[in-house]
Amino acid sequence: MSDRQTKTDVILIGAGIMSATLGALLKELVPEWNIKVFEKLAKPGEESSNEWNNAGTGHAALCELNYTNEKPDGSIDISKAIKINEQFQVSKQFWSYLVNRKLITNPQEFIKALPHMSLVQGESNVTFLKKRFEALSNNPLFQGMEYSDNPEKLEEWIPLIMNGRTSKDPIAATKIDSGTDVNFGALTRMLFDHLKNNKVEVHYKHSVKDIKRTSDGSWEVKVLDMDSGKMEHHTSKFVFIGGGGGSLPLLQKTGIPESKHIGGFPVSGLFMVCKNPKVIEQHHAKVYGKAKVGAPPMSVPHLDTRFINGKKALLFGPFAGFSPKFLKTGSNLDLIRSVKPNNILTMLAAGVKEMALTKYLIQQVLLSNEKRMEELREFIPNAKLEDWEIVVAGQRVQVIKDTEAGKGTLQFGTEVVSATDGSVAALLGASPGASTAVHVMLEVLEKCFPQHIKEWEPKIKEMIPSFGVSLSGNPDLFKDIDKSTSQTLGLSKKEPVNS
Repeated sequence: MSDRQTKTDVILIGAGIMSATLGALLKELVPEWNIKVFEKLAKPGEESSNEWNNAGTGHAALCELNYTNEKPDGSIDISKAIKINEQFQVSKQFWSYLVNRKLITNPQEFIKALPHMSLVQGESNVTFLKKRFEALSNNPLFQGMEYSDNPEKLEEWIPLIMNGRTSKDPIAATKIDSGTDVNFGALTRMLFDHLKNNKVEVHYKHSVKDIKRTSDGSWEVKVLDMDSGKMEHHTSKFVFIGGGGGSLPLLQKTGIPESKHIGGFPVSGLFMVCKNPKVIEQHHAKVYGKAKVGAPPMSVPHLDTRFINGKKALLFGPFAGFSPKFLKTGSNLDLIRSVKPNNILTMLAAGVKEMALTKYLIQQVLLSNEKRMEELREFIPNAKLEDWEIVVAGQRVQVIKDTEAGKGTLQFGTEVVSATDGSVAALLGASPGASTAVHVMLEVLEKCFPQHIKEWEPKIKEMIPSFGVSLSGNPDLFKDIDKSTSQTLGLSKKEPVNS
């Protein structure tokens, strides 16, 4: 046992996209601050940020139908879609800034232009999609979106999906070419290379065991060096907990009032991955359908072109499942250990309210390969079992908390929980997650460093020109920013900026 004690300005727990983003922002705003990162795995971006553990969609509400709800009067509420899109624009601006400054290079290794499409069947769904298209296409953020219910046009757009389709049900799709495929694993690794080059101490195979307040208001983080077996004690004025599903147990260890009455519900996922290059080449888009009745939002079926390890891939899913682990590399006791006296009623209330979700997850766990193929064939009528294999995706922990909607409400978004004094913050939840990492980390900065925001604002605006401005309400600014970021990131016809 070591009594090694060190002091630092900032401690980041977890080497995923969130810590990478927060570290990169802080290095631009206050380069003199000392930052330490602790990650229990051997490399960065190995859990939720890894390219095989998420859908790789640059979530901008271009194709995800769950971000546009139909109101009782039949109109379409696009407010959430606008919000998500603007948040993704913030990410693109920061990534462009890093590329332009040559702090990261070769953006085509983590982001590629790829059409985003929504696909529906059945008269009521087609009516909904047309209304959604009309509502979105009037907004500058969604200009360029096309709609078609003509089977011949759809065959041009999605030949793999239309080939062999015999159903007489009406079918329709929207398509927008400004969508993206994002390899968040590659981006995370790039950002950590950048941080290490800028004197950020990154400690892999270091597992955080406890977080306690010290008498002077700092935080002492107890860390196990997994190679040596020695325990270390690091103190810091500010701690960010960005451990994916592992964030909730660490937040609970802080004991801050904001950590009370919060629970977590773990959901695992599977993707079907195509092994046949001839099939892969027939599809070039991310195509999102509608979730089945009773299915959670993160289980919307989609057929995705992906770019992984420099190769084009084709994935279908996700299929939801249940595991008591909070991380893929976690423990089967994670869920039980997260139940505390202060959140047990919240958890029980959620259990009663979410019986339909529990039933759905049990059904998903029990799906045979042939049943999964039936779901795939709703997208690809001619799909063959021998062309596909199963890959286990990431583990997600959905937040359960008491809200105005009642006790034990299951949340499907991403949220920041921070202490009143801003000395500690944790990121909980999942989708849209990584796509909005820059927006969420700016939220962390605003919550935790309000005394610095005014002095930081000029630099923030240099990195993110739209900071504090609604792009939806400023079409000319959006046009300029979109043109600039697309060119820098290689999403337009001009070549990206390289080293």
